[in-house]
Amino acid sequence: MIRTWTLFIIILLFPLFAFSQQLPNRLVSKKDSLMPGMSTSIPFTLENNSTENKIYDISVTTSNSLISPILAKGEFQINAHETSVYLVPLRVATEATQGDYSVTLNITDRSTGISFTKVSSITVSGNRKLALTALDSPEFIRAGETIRASFLLKNNGNITENLVLESQSAIVDHASSIILGPNESKIIMIHKATNPEIGQNEFQNLNLSVFSKDNPKENQNVYISTQVISVKPSNIDNYHRLPVTASLSFIGMKNMGVYHDGFQGKFSGRGTLDKENKNQIEFRAVTHNPVELTTFTQYEEYFVNYRRDNFFVHLGDKTYSSSYLTEFARYGRGAEIRYDFNKISLGGFYNRPRFFKDIKDEFNFYSAFKIHKESEISVGYLYKMPRKEDSNFGNMRLDSEAHLPYTKGKFKISKNISLSGEFSYSTTKKTEGTAYMAQAEVNFEKLNGNLLYMKASPEFAGYFTNTSTFSGNIQYRISKKISILANYMQDAKNFQRDTLFLAAPYRKYLQYGIQYKYLPNGSVILNNGYQKYQDRLEPKQFDYYEHFFRISINQQIGIFQLNIEGQLGKTNNYLTGFNGNSSIYSANLSFEKFRTSFNLFGSYALTSRYQLQNQKQLYYGARIFSRFSDKTGMSIFYQNNYIPEEYFKDRNLFELLFHQQLFPGNDLDLSGRYSLQRGQIGDKDFIFSVRYTWRPNIPIQKTAEYISLSGNISNLGIKRIEGVRLMLGSYLSVTDKDGNYTFKNVIPGNYFLEIDRSTTDINDIPTIAFPAALLLTNKENIYNFGLTTAANIQGHIQCLEAEEESSKTDIESLLTKKGKKKKESIVIEAVGKDQTYRKICFIGEDFDFTYLRPGDWTVKLYRNGLDKRYKISINTFQFTLKPAETKKLNIHIVKQQIEVKYQQESLKVGYHVIKNKK
Repeated sequence: MIRTWTLFIIILLFPLFAFSQQLPNRLVSKKDSLMPGMSTSIPFTLENNSTENKIYDISVTTSNSLISPILAKGEFQINAHETSVYLVPLRVATEATQGDYSVTLNITDRSTGISFTKVSSITVSGNRKLALTALDSPEFIRAGETIRASFLLKNNGNITENLVLESQSAIVDHASSIILGPNESKIIMIHKATNPEIGQNEFQNLNLSVFSKDNPKENQNVYISTQVISVKPSNIDNYHRLPVTASLSFIGMKNMGVYHDGFQGKFSGRGTLDKENKNQIEFRAVTHNPVELTTFTQYEEYFVNYRRDNFFVHLGDKTYSSSYLTEFARYGRGAEIRYDFNKISLGGFYNRPRFFKDIKDEFNFYSAFKIHKESEISVGYLYKMPRKEDSNFGNMRLDSEAHLPYTKGKFKISKNISLSGEFSYSTTKKTEGTAYMAQAEVNFEKLNGNLLYMKASPEFAGYFTNTSTFSGNIQYRISKKISILANYMQDAKNFQRDTLFLAAPYRKYLQYGIQYKYLPNGSVILNNGYQKYQDRLEPKQFDYYEHFFRISINQQIGIFQLNIEGQLGKTNNYLTGFNGNSSIYSANLSFEKFRTSFNLFGSYALTSRYQLQNQKQLYYGARIFSRFSDKTGMSIFYQNNYIPEEYFKDRNLFELLFHQQLFPGNDLDLSGRYSLQRGQIGDKDFIFSVRYTWRPNIPIQKTAEYISLSGNISNLGIKRIEGVRLMLGSYLSVTDKDGNYTFKNVIPGNYFLEIDRSTTDINDIPTIAFPAALLLTNKENIYNFGLTTAANIQGHIQCLEAEEESSKTDIESLLTKKGKKKKESIVIEAVGKDQTYRKICFIGEDFDFTYLRPGDWTVKLYRNGLDKRYKISINTFQFTLKPAETKKLNIHIVKQQIEVKYQQESLKVGYHVIKNKK
């Protein structure tokens, strides 16, 4: 038994003994990095170097009232020649801010009356803690009104925060940044105006984002959602309709001094034939063009295509393609069909080319096998029939029918690498030929690029003949700001292009360079390389080879986008036989203002590319597009001339376009333009047109039957029930003397039933929540409710002192004296059956909740960061509100006295220092 007690005493006293043997500097480390709201002890080392025992009277003071000693006074006994540690217990208030504080130990020798002090410092660590909660927002709002929402932002940390307020979907009603001290809170308001023109009910989600400038990663983001009820709902249709466009144009053109004009009609549509959107159809019919065909006038065209699930069929005009090598793009009149099975597809087409005289008819059949989602192998056969009269393929004569079997495939090797290729073989009565193509694409995080190589033999009877082409580009991102670029292009020389438009000049070029993004909205590109341009038309206007160095700068400056480019080169002119220098400088400026976009451009060149050495060229122009309103717009374009290499492009010299919506579905377009003739240098054409467009939606399938909604509004003690106007989307109804209402010929769907409160007394309130969401699907629907008189809640928040001011403790008096007086508040929440309201109310002030629906209500009180010295006497009230009743509430907040219990004897922790005697 004695051994047991001895062991228990040793275990109990060992921690105290071990603590007393630690050096003072080890104890001091405990006062660093204190957190608000915690308690700690600060050690002070006391020495008695005299030969007598000492008794000290001790008092503790701090540099801030938020650091309070738990034992402010005491006594301490220390023996002769002894060194001991005196522990001062402290409490760090939750409101204590980050920083350094001092604790002072006042020591008085009771026997001699000599006093001295010891000072120690403590550090309170920073504690960041922001709280953002949605306080109040409307559940419903009518279109055109403004959504207003409030949020409660509170700094629960002990660091003064410099906060940034942002909203991606609304406007913040405060400065973009606020300063919030520790334990401070603020109500933040945001708002957003809704569009009164919305055609159907929709949800609007508004957000508030708050973050500290010193700690932007800690972002508080809270959303609220409000349903916006359309006040001008679009007419809900009980028919599934097909969008159709019909237009009639009058076109006039003066070409080479000869004027032609006439009318051209167009009828087109695209959509589905059923409400499940399974049967897709597209069609177009364009009548004969009254003037010469140009890039600005439509050619005669008729087609219709149909698609459902895995089946597709096309009849009429289109660009027919079998494969890249055999028939890449041939516009004609014919038919195409395709059916997709699980992994196998079968299809084919017949085509009679319209803009290529050498081919009379062609047939194509193919089959494709899908390996997986992005990999496929195809085999096919193309049969071409020549025209008997004077037909040839480029440099070779098509002496008979041509047979072209081919195979192609595309393979997704990995998520970063794709390969594709094709091989084809052609035979006629006298010739045989082959062609092949290979392509690779890579897409990594830093590396992107693709390569394509094609070669066709001299007697290949496909789209390409006796030619090859190679192209590729690569981009490697060294860093976020620096990238390396390279491009190479060698055009195919011989290909069987349609005669609808001119072919681009033959090009062969290589350029490589570096891009540096010096700003988020600014970059510079340095390029070096060579280029070869050769005119395909006769007589040739250019044929040159040029080495060049180019610098390009792109910069966003406010609303202005600026592009500047300069190029220096040395040119070998094969057309004239001389060599020379070529320099080109260009600039482009674009911006948008007053609902108008502006684009201004110009260039100056001194080149040796054409007929003259050191030939000067100045080009300039502008494009202005303005939207005067949602119904009216106008575009103006001007350019003085074009470089010869662009003879195949749309070469407008002047263009004026005007668009006006006369009324919904009916538009008027006016246009006029001067342009250079295709393949010409100075000859100009003038074209104008007036077009009227009608866009009807043709009913295809009836989707729903009309229904009705009726009901009765009960009079529950209000003055009158007759003449109350109700709104159901775009439908209106007014109650009779008995409170009955009816909506007829309503399209089934989701609606909100609303009351026009201007037709009721100001305190009349429905017995259910309004607007009322209704799903109307039955033939006849009934919805009854009543009108009664609204009730109110009023009250006062009263603060009661636990004791008189004179009875406060020393600590509490110090807090009151030194601390900043803060206006305390609580959150009051009133919850009914279908209504919830919250308010922040301050102590000593009145509060109220108005326009409440009679019934059972619960009022709850929340502290909202209320000082711990305050206590809410009753935090929940439950009662029943009667019509027209005003309920009075008195809320008592009790200010409690801080109670401090003193320890009878101070804790003594010490250690003896043995001194050697001489």
